[in-house]
Parts: sequence; C-alpha cells; structure tokens
Amino acid sequence: MAIIIRLDRMMADRKMSLNELAARVGLSNVNLSNLKTGKMKGIRFETLNSICKVLDCQPGDILEYREDE
Repeated sequence: MAIIIRLDRMMADRKMSLNELAARVGLSNVNLSNLKTGKMKGIRFETLNSICKVLDCQPGDILEYREDE
C-alpha cells in the first residue's frame, strides 16, 4: 500500500496510549488499533479531524505517501 499510517509515532511523541486516544476520540480500541496497524481501507475525515485535534497535529503527521515499488 502506498499510504503509510504513522499514528503510533504521533502517539509515542505525545506519550498517549491507545486506550486514552480511543476514549478521547470516541472510537473503540479495536477500530483505532486497526487504523494504527494499517488494516483499515479508509478513514472518515471526521475521525481524522478528531485524531488531529486530540494529538495536536496535522493529517500529514499521521499519513505518509510512499510510491509503490
């Protein structure tokens, strides 16, 4: 996949656990874990907005594009 999810890096930078982020964003731990590990096929802008607000970051801090080899 060409889109890499860097949510784990942002969470580590903010010293925030998966459980805490899930509670503050309003997602289940399972859904947030699936997003973090790249198992989801998409993300709603509303969810991305909430994550960015809680982590005080930009979407580009979480999502990275890498050319397929």
